[in-house]
Amino acid sequence: MSLKKKMMTTINLREYESHDFAAIVGLWELTGLGDANRGDNAIIIERSIQHGGKFYLLEDLSTNELIGTCWITTDTRRLYLHHLGIHPNYQHRGYGRLLTQKALDFAKSKNMQIKLEVHQENQTALNLYRKLGFDKLEGYEVMIKRKH
Repeated sequence: MSLKKKMMTTINLREYESHDFAAIVGLWELTGLGDANRGDNAIIIERSIQHGGKFYLLEDLSTNELIGTCWITTDTRRLYLHHLGIHPNYQHRGYGRLLTQKALDFAKSKNMQIKLEVHQENQTALNLYRKLGFDKLEGYEVMIKRKH
């Protein structure tokens, strides 16, 4: 059995459980997806799931390590893909594509559009999203007001 095939057989794709949050924070810090300004916490994740979102995890069963996250939220008009990240030791093996496809399957099951933001310098992610059919929204700037 090839190493890649062996690696794929030890990976589990599952939905979020409340005990996962500490490992998620560690992965987000490692991949640059999390910081205090975002306000992401276990309560927000669970609330988003209760309101129609999903949160998928990838774990390596051979090491019991969380290796990927994919968070989908909704405003009931469209879905938003957030915090799709893969542990650096597992990148470039198809796991980002696997999680993104899971998000696209969820969007299809809900018959809803799905939108995401990606940093303009993240060429790996941009290439993946383009290959999976995402288009750039020309003429739009992303803005946020974090403090009220």
